[in-house]
Amino acid sequence: MKKVINTPKAPAPIGPYNQAILTGNTLYTSGQIAINPVTGELVLTDIKNETKQVMQNLQAVLEAAEMTFANVIKSSIFISDMDDFAQINEIYGSYFDEANAPARETVQVARLPKNVNVEISMIAVK
Repeated sequence: MKKVINTPKAPAPIGPYNQAILTGNTLYTSGQIAINPVTGELVLTDIKNETKQVMQNLQAVLEAAEMTFANVIKSSIFISDMDDFAQINEIYGSYFDEANAPARETVQVARLPKNVNVEISMIAVK
């Protein structure tokens, strides 16, 4: 059984998808970019603030599914410039207990939606 997860505390989808899908005890989030859900504006002041907004958006989606970052088992990080990796990793890592951090891949891509610098999706389990 599939349950759609949507919250006004994260940006509304910009295409034919939902913020997340819960099936059984497993949550699959869509990729989040640095859109401020209150203003609808992109947060692109610097890579750290951009990453923080992405993580705040993911946190809102997780909370809407009654989960936290402790439930995350897998993350996928897409970045436009691998030179930003250390700064993205610093912010991303601050949301997890390193001993129980999820599996992850980080991939540099040619381009991301709305020309952002980072997009992150997650899989979480209750």
